[in-house]
Amino acid sequence: MNFLWPQNLWLMLALPLLPALYLWLLRRPGKPALRVSSVSVVRRALGRQWRRHIPAALFWLALSVLLLGLARPTARVTLPWSSSTIMLAIDVSLSMRVKDVKPTRMVAAQEAARSFLNELPKNIDVGIVTFAGSAQVAQQATIDRPSLIGAIDAIQMQMGTAIGSAIVLCLAELFPDHGLDLGEMTFGWRRKARGWDEREKARPTPITPVPPGSYDSAAIILLSDGRRTTGVDTLQAAKMAVDRGVRVHVVGLGTPDGHLAEGDGMAIYLQLDEPTLREVARMTGGEYYHAGTAEDLRSVYQTLGSRLQTQTRDTELTGLLAMVAAILFVAGAALSVLWFGRIA
Repeated sequence: MNFLWPQNLWLMLALPLLPALYLWLLRRPGKPALRVSSVSVVRRALGRQWRRHIPAALFWLALSVLLLGLARPTARVTLPWSSSTIMLAIDVSLSMRVKDVKPTRMVAAQEAARSFLNELPKNIDVGIVTFAGSAQVAQQATIDRPSLIGAIDAIQMQMGTAIGSAIVLCLAELFPDHGLDLGEMTFGWRRKARGWDEREKARPTPITPVPPGSYDSAAIILLSDGRRTTGVDTLQAAKMAVDRGVRVHVVGLGTPDGHLAEGDGMAIYLQLDEPTLREVARMTGGEYYHAGTAEDLRSVYQTLGSRLQTQTRDTELTGLLAMVAAILFVAGAALSVLWFGRIA
């Protein structure tokens, strides 16, 4: 537990003084003794004497809780995830046809993605971005699971690996009003002739950076088996996600330093760029997973699916403590009125 105003904790030093003051008040000289007609009346009165202390104890507890609340305590609390969109970015470069992950990396990735969609709550939108030499939106975010599975089944492999471009395209889908133009970032103004008005409109909208991982309405899951060969710089794209508070969870698939040859004799260098992928996850507040087998990949997606349904965040407890203190005050007052006919 942490405190936003820890200096107010000093007020709690007064709490031990209150019981001492209460005992002193009880021992003060009282009114002259009353005569009673029966010893049994005295016994009944003494037998219920413990009741007089309960309201005071409840008032003391309520005051303790209030003073603790004045320090504005916070705690890490696990809550249902409020996110509405998950973007799946899937590597479709030619290296995904390699068979070190059975039956192939691509087939294993497709099967794991289908299983992920089936286990994810139906009310969460999912979008699919595929990337090789360039990045494309295979399916815009939707709750229509058959359309998403159809997009996964229709994946076609290509040359190149544009990891950074995939992250930027996911962000463009999540923030359509930010003016993120992947084509302009990749090719610049020479991509095609434009009028001045079009250029002004295409420029990205300035944003105010937010704390990393603070955007709770979306997340990106990036799967890659290689390293960037083209497109936007990976860490530059990650910085754009950081500024928008979007977490990027990264799955590294296959052999980090493998070297395999395909049937046509053409060598494919399978060097998974783990340092960069780990840095993307670290920068954005996400997590990095390495999957060396199809079973590993399925397990990773299951883990991500369960974690993305809940979120752990710092939550201020002041309101909760105020409610507890109010309940204690009301309970003490009610018992005092019930037993003694007054609030004391």
